[in-house]
Amino acid sequence: MDKQERATRTRESLVRAAAEVFAEEGFAAASVATISRRAGVTTGGFHFHFAGKAALARAVEDRSVEAVRRIIDAAREAGEVAADPLRVLLDSTSALMTLLAEDVVVRAGFGLSADVSRGGRVDVWGSWRLWVDELLEAAERGGILAEGVSRRDAARAVVASTVGLELMGAAEPEWVGPETLARIWTLMLGGQAST
Repeated sequence: MDKQERATRTRESLVRAAAEVFAEEGFAAASVATISRRAGVTTGGFHFHFAGKAALARAVEDRSVEAVRRIIDAAREAGEVAADPLRVLLDSTSALMTLLAEDVVVRAGFGLSADVSRGGRVDVWGSWRLWVDELLEAAERGGILAEGVSRRDAARAVVASTVGLELMGAAEPEWVGPETLARIWTLMLGGQAST
């Protein structure tokens, strides 16, 4: 293994270890020593890759933004947005909840972005909000939303629900499970889609 590959692996180990520690303890309680130990890296090695805990937290948040971007890109590449935007919304939400349930880095990134005690947070939810709005705008244009349903209100409800599920899922993983999501969608879409 060459130096570049070893450096990449070390950086990845630090990001993953930090995500685990942030998810378990929160940003404020997490220490560089604990993160370094978990990653199997010296604190000197830590500081070679990251200026400090805040820089590492930003890297974790950036990974979450990248994960949301991959969900959006995959949905766009499938070419179904115009034809069935509500189906794309359901599938995208399911993909996001699966990532939150299975990927500690994504889960920690979302948690860090909601931590108001730290400055310089990344708006992890920003691209998700825009995506939900885009899909509901397509549904509105296509006449798929029920008459009288405000696209803006529907988007707020969807985003608030996904944020709430993520928050609850941090403590109780079943909140981001497929059964909970299916029930939420059944309740929400009962009055949102036209027949």
